[in-house]
Amino acid sequence: MEITGRLVADATVRAVSEDKNVTGFRLAINRRYKSQGEQKEETSYVECTYWRSDAIAPFLTKGMIVQLYGFMTAQAWVSQDGEAMASLQFRTDEITMLSKSAKNGDRNAKSNPKQAGNKNKVIKPSRRFN
Repeated sequence: MEITGRLVADATVRAVSEDKNVTGFRLAINRRYKSQGEQKEETSYVECTYWRSDAIAPFLTKGMIVQLYGFMTAQAWVSQDGEAMASLQFRTDEITMLSKSAKNGDRNAKSNPKQAGNKNKVIKPSRRFN
């Protein structure tokens, strides 16, 4: 399965055992459609995990557009109040970075004036962490 969206916050790393970490991040996916002749937009938020390496976390920053390959998983549990809860999570196998984040764009603009007007330039996809 493939999904593409924008990161809504910087990725975080969480320890799950002594020798294993997981990188977590949240993706916003926009969908535009017409309903009764009116243009509408809907945003879905997807919780994502990447288990292969936590070294990618500093590169996944708010505002980036990424393309993910992986699969959905479902989790169910009972809350402390006894209420049944459930969530969907995207387990990421491969990440392709399609753009720079606003943070990276600003940093590059300050350090390299020639790139200042080029904030939205698409960077080459990276397979470094896949």
